[in-house]
Amino acid sequence: MDTKTETRTEVKDSASLPADDYKKRDAIWPLVLFYIHMNILAIGGAYILLTSALWSTILFTTLLALLGILGVTVGVHRLWAHRTFTASAPLRLFLMLCQTTAGQGSIYSVVQAHRLHHQKFQQDADPFFSKQGFLFAQVRSGLFKYSSEQEQLLQEVDMTDLENDAIVMFQKRYYVLLYTVLNVLLSINTPFQYFGDSLSSSMLVGFWLRTLIVHNVGNLVHTSHFVWSIYKDFKPTDSNSIFFITKSYWPQYHYLLPQDYQSGEFGDYGSGLGAAVIRVFAALDWAKDLRTVSSVAVRMGLTNAVETGRPIVECIKEQVQLEKNALPANHFLNREKFM
Repeated sequence: MDTKTETRTEVKDSASLPADDYKKRDAIWPLVLFYIHMNILAIGGAYILLTSALWSTILFTTLLALLGILGVTVGVHRLWAHRTFTASAPLRLFLMLCQTTAGQGSIYSVVQAHRLHHQKFQQDADPFFSKQGFLFAQVRSGLFKYSSEQEQLLQEVDMTDLENDAIVMFQKRYYVLLYTVLNVLLSINTPFQYFGDSLSSSMLVGFWLRTLIVHNVGNLVHTSHFVWSIYKDFKPTDSNSIFFITKSYWPQYHYLLPQDYQSGEFGDYGSGLGAAVIRVFAALDWAKDLRTVSSVAVRMGLTNAVETGRPIVECIKEQVQLEKNALPANHFLNREKFM
């Protein structure tokens, strides 16, 4: 039996399950135990950080944490999940290594889940519980298996672009090895062997405390809409038009028009570290084709939507395409003029 036939058979078998079983998510108990230990040991790491850790260990751990967060936000979220810009091979390799230090899973699996999150936002099938509360999304989503329904939906997510990316597929194939070296051994062995710090400090600060911080900050990519007060019954209607004009109501803007490199993960637009880093990479010619939506395109798109009765997002995207050729290649260097 070939792979496609097996997949069709599995989907058919899943669809024949009772409705409750089809949507049921079971706990991944090894991950639950890891999460409990991570929180407990990170408390010890925080104590050592404040009392006895070497400055070299603190600075190195901070650097690793920042690189991990960069790999999640600029790499997984803005580059691979939403294709807000294109990156050269060296930049993709750098971001892949950074993302591996975050320890959130392979780029492929995280992007696949995040794309489903956008497709099923505010629906029961969202793997990140966007219909539930913040703690459900931030904590519980990572500790439960996908339901049979979600497994089926994940198979339907278009991942062709990532499957054609040799760097992403290399990481997917060797993720366990890369994780062990870059996330575990590097964070523990460097302070212990090269800085002369204690093993307890290297482990509790370098690995466990850093893992807790990066894990929770990284999860905000999927859950920060709760923090910035997006409401459960959100619908992309004309009543929300004001945030398009001011670009101050980040959650709605991002979930309607995610292909904008300036949309930050933490409620900012254009002024955050991620957008600044992307502009630096663009100035170095490592990042190209930065996609954004100007205020002019938003206003004209809204006007067109009101006059024609067509969907807002469709009209704005149409205006973006019309002005695309008019923007200079280095528009990111003069945001005040072109945005």
